[in-house]
Amino acid sequence: MRGDQAYLAHILECLRRIEEDVGGGREQFFASHTIQDAVIRNLQTLAESTKRLSDGVKASRPEVEWSNIAGLRNILVHAYFDVDLEIVWGIVQSDLPKLKQAVAEILDSGLSTGD
Repeated sequence: MRGDQAYLAHILECLRRIEEDVGGGREQFFASHTIQDAVIRNLQTLAESTKRLSDGVKASRPEVEWSNIAGLRNILVHAYFDVDLEIVWGIVQSDLPKLKQAVAEILDSGLSTGD
């Protein structure tokens, strides 16, 4: 079984990939199904990793909307016809930088070493 540190590192890697994928900007994101698919896949997998974090790690960052991230994963996996790319773009631009900062701070704090 993997621990918090592995899941947090995986989340950061997914975030790095998303940043790389959207580096060409909004127009390129909306013009490319390949980029959209890559971003959605990485959102899906990072959300899965957040679901596997311990309650203690999640409790340490109550400002992160962990349940909303899990809900996003469920939409991406099960209700993919309902995925709105405008919403995905908004999440990428405004929510993911905050998540990245929170995850990095959890790792830096050493909280995740007790997995």
